[in-house]
Amino acid sequence: MRRRTPIWLAALSVGLAALFAAPPAQAAPSAGRGPALYVPDANPAAYRQAVGLARAGRLRDAAGILAMVNTPQSVWFGDQTPAEVEKEVRAVVRDAGRDGAIPALALYDIPGRDCSNYSAGGAANTAEYQAWIDAVARGIGRGDAIVTLEPDALALLPSDCGQDDAQGTKTAARFTEVNYAVDALEPLRGTKVYLDTGHPGWHSVNDIVPRLIEGGVARASGFYTNASNYHTDDANSWYGKLISSCLAYADGGGDVAQCPNQWWSRADAQAWIDARVTTPPSRMKHFVTDSSRNGQGTWTPPAGKYTDAQDWCNPPDRGLGARPTLRTGDPLQDARLWIKTPGESDGLCLRGTTGPEDPERGTVDPKAGDWFPQQALELARLAEPPLLPGK
Repeated sequence: MRRRTPIWLAALSVGLAALFAAPPAQAAPSAGRGPALYVPDANPAAYRQAVGLARAGRLRDAAGILAMVNTPQSVWFGDQTPAEVEKEVRAVVRDAGRDGAIPALALYDIPGRDCSNYSAGGAANTAEYQAWIDAVARGIGRGDAIVTLEPDALALLPSDCGQDDAQGTKTAARFTEVNYAVDALEPLRGTKVYLDTGHPGWHSVNDIVPRLIEGGVARASGFYTNASNYHTDDANSWYGKLISSCLAYADGGGDVAQCPNQWWSRADAQAWIDARVTTPPSRMKHFVTDSSRNGQGTWTPPAGKYTDAQDWCNPPDRGLGARPTLRTGDPLQDARLWIKTPGESDGLCLRGTTGPEDPERGTVDPKAGDWFPQQALELARLAEPPLLPGK
């Protein structure tokens, strides 16, 4: 159920925004033309942090936190019962509709989620997952929604992390589950479904495209990249173009192994596309990207310092990226989103040490999904473009 922002917090937000002359984040995606992206209520800990900062006289930091949480971002669902998720999804979709906005929904309940690591959980089996997806579909109903389906579901298969049997039973089930979700959600009147590709620093185009095809991308609106990661908008857009082009080439009978990938020179890759892909952008698979934490790009760990640097896990000194929008200027890119909730922890990052502290930060990181005040401040302060005027 959506939590309404208390009046005193709304007043604080407006007052601080006025103090620093920050434009309303909600208006940025649409600029008054067409639908906007939905702004959900924030993690309550974010409001508490902003209040604490304001009381301490750190008004600019407080304004930064409030501007961050008042920017459109995804609403995550996972681990609820079917009855709970149906009710909660319906509440978000209806609330967004009243605001004339489109909600971005991140569905995260696949069996074997995250290879049972930091974000372990999800449905117990395929039947349970299908019932959960059916409930999400009922919750969306005839409303509008952008669905980023199951982060890491295709980039991190059970076979990738040693959790499958010799027959590949769990990996086969994963593809069955993703296909089921596509077929349940994409036909809904106002819903667009996008499938997981990981990020540009992970799978090559030649590796991820067959997974997308087996996952049912032909019946989805497209795919997404960089969920909860740090790669730049430029890298994400190029990766998306290469994947879209390879999917079009494969759809025409081409061999995916011949497609250019993100490690080719761009000139050579573009020449290959120009010579072999004639499908118009309107008929190619589109994509969305996550710019929630990519303002400073990826983190380069100190050389030789860690046995497992976990460069994806609460890396220091990252910043918010470009604001979410439904108008990217790219005929293949439907939206730029904040899929990851900025300010929420990735989990306990030990970087190959015995812990319990994150050696890069000198603190015990909050568990996955909990508010991380230190990281939240970094993201707001180091945002690129700046979150507040007068950087």
